[in-house]
Amino acid sequence: MPHDVSHTEADDDRILYNLIVVRNQQAKDSEEWQKLNYDIYTLRQIRREVRNRWKRILEDLGFQREADSLLSVTKLSTISDSKNTRKAREMLLRLAEETNIFPTSWELSERYLFVVDRLIALDAAEEFFKIASRTYPKKPGVPCLADGEKELHCLPFPSP
Repeated sequence: MPHDVSHTEADDDRILYNLIVVRNQQAKDSEEWQKLNYDIYTLRQIRREVRNRWKRILEDLGFQREADSLLSVTKLSTISDSKNTRKAREMLLRLAEETNIFPTSWELSERYLFVVDRLIALDAAEEFFKIASRTYPKKPGVPCLADGEKELHCLPFPSP
């Protein structure tokens, strides 16, 4: 539930933490350590790319100064209006299903539920979805608009 303080520790946070713990128990530079280190690096890169995609869209919406704070989610973060929870979850699912803003195998992170809730409160959620659909269409390789309306190809996420 959104008001449960433990919900901000998303699955991807736990996976990353567990990988780091296991890696740190291995002999440094062993084959297992190197494999785990690569997995940690890859997961961090994917998370960074997802965040950068959200930030680019927020900036396109005019939130240049607010983008980082809109994306900031901590254990103290709360849903602005509990009535928006269902709408925020539906929008997040639409983003996952109809755009390429998240990698295909990505488990939806609760932190983005907070971001969508903030967008709903700012009456910017639908416009965010439109820009995400145009900039990160579901089909890879389809031209998308970004960087001042130059035509770019949407690149897939790095493979683990």
